[in-house]
Amino acid sequence: MMGQDHLPIGVFDSGIGGLTVLRVIHQALPAESTIYLGDTARVPYGTKSPEVVTRYALNNARFLVERGIKLLVVACNTASAVVLPALEEELDVPVVGVIRPGARKAAETTRSGVVGVIGTEGTIMSGSYERALLEIRPGTRVHKRPCPLFVPLAEEGWENHPVSLTVAQEYLHDFASGGMDTLILGCTHYPVLIPAIEKAVGAKVALVDSATSVAEAVAQKLGRLDLTCPGDGPPVREFFVTDVPQRFQAVGERFLGARIFGIKQVDIDPHKPPNQAVYC
Repeated sequence: MMGQDHLPIGVFDSGIGGLTVLRVIHQALPAESTIYLGDTARVPYGTKSPEVVTRYALNNARFLVERGIKLLVVACNTASAVVLPALEEELDVPVVGVIRPGARKAAETTRSGVVGVIGTEGTIMSGSYERALLEIRPGTRVHKRPCPLFVPLAEEGWENHPVSLTVAQEYLHDFASGGMDTLILGCTHYPVLIPAIEKAVGAKVALVDSATSVAEAVAQKLGRLDLTCPGDGPPVREFFVTDVPQRFQAVGERFLGARIFGIKQVDIDPHKPPNQAVYC
């Protein structure tokens, strides 16, 4: 009989962006099975109220826990900013968000003590990165800016398109002033646009993608809890969405860097009976 260490890691996001986090988890922890839920019926979370985001995130987490997971990764900056304490209080599994690992990496990286943060409106308005940075490295100066157009550009696959560079320069042309030497990509879509963002802020600014730090935090937490999978069998990869899966598959394979098979569409509304439709 297999123990808890063989259970999968659960990962959820409002849609496709969290696949950039899942990609690094797969690379860093290849023996671990994973279950990914993209709440594509309700995306985006970044423009919604904290109360609505909390409700959606709790539904996502409950769905994954019911399927049997050993750890939950909240691969959504907006949800991590708003609902992480509520998830930690309710759930019986450890929870890892994307904000604190990213803030810690930025605090370790910056030499000037001036850090930029870009993300959705919800993430920026929450001030969560700023609070985490000041807690980890008191005295850090934080420049913040929402960059909402980056999400559709990333989903179009326009990482090297002139339009993406124009938008990045419009958002960030004055952002590297004042001594900023480190920029947190506070949305899981933004790593797709690193070529344009790098050109806009200049080579002297280090870009922090939380995905690597999240994978490190997951590995450390699994190790401390003696939950690391021994790797004595092939890992399982499951994918669930709350709306039709065709676009998720087409765009998601670019974000994940791998083929996605057997996506299941599910209704996680707690007031409706369960319903599943499989798309392969």
